Amino acid sequence: MRIDILTLFPESFKPFQESIISRAQEKGALSINVSNIRDFSKDKHKKCDDTPFGGGAGMVMSAQPVFDAVKSVSSPNSKVIYPSPGGKVFNASIAKRLAQENHLIFICGHYEGIDQRLIDIFNAEEISIGDYVLTGGEIPTMVIVDSLSRFVPGVLSQDSLVEESFSNGLLEYPQYTRPQVFEGLSVPEVLLSGNHKEIAEFRFKESLKKTKLVRPDLIKGDKFEN
Repeated sequence: MRIDILTLFPESFKPFQESIISRAQEKGALSINVSNIRDFSKDKHKKCDDTPFGGGAGMVMSAQPVFDAVKSVSSPNSKVIYPSPGGKVFNASIAKRLAQENHLIFICGHYEGIDQRLIDIFNAEEISIGDYVLTGGEIPTMVIVDSLSRFVPGVLSQDSLVEESFSNGLLEYPQYTRPQVFEGLSVPEVLLSGNHKEIAEFRFKESLKKTKLVRPDLIKGDKFEN
C-alpha cells in the first residue's frame, strides 16, 4: 500500500521512521511519503492560508497549494482522506476498509481547515478521531495511518489481529507476563493451568466484564449474554 501525507509540518511524522511502521516500509508492505504543502505555494513567501469569505475568526488553508499538492501524487485509483472534527468517527471497521485501498492521500488541515471546494473536487472522505478539536491534522493522520496499517498484509502476523480489542466486538482481556507474583499480585491461576478451553472461557468472561464496565455501548441486545 502507498500512503501520501500532505502537511505544512513534515517533521511531525518522524515516528513513522521507528518500530513496526518503519519495519513494514523496509519490507515493502507499506510506502509512506510525506510532502510539504508549502513547496506548492505560488506565493513568494510560501503563504498557504487566507482570511475566510464571510468573515470569522482564524484563517483557512488556501485552495491552490493544497490542490497542486494532491494533483502531484494522485492517480485514478487514489482515495483522498481529510481528517476533520466534522467527519465520521473513526473505528476499526473504517480502518479495515481503508487498508484495502491501493493508494491513500491524507490532507493535514490547519487553522480553520481547508477550502471546502477541495473536499468537493477530490471527493475527500472526512474522518474524525473523536469529539474534540486539535490544532492540526497531523496527529489524526498518524492515528488513522497507524491503525489501518495493522490490517495491511505483511505489516503484522495474522495471529496478532485475532483477539485484540474490537476484533470480536469486545475490548481485549487483561494480559500478564513474568514474574508470576509482582508487588503481591498474582497471575490468575487459570492462565497457568495449561487448559486451553478454560483459558479461552476466562478470557472471554474478562473481555465481557471489561466491555460492560468501560464501553457498554459496544454490547447490543443479548448478543454476548449466556
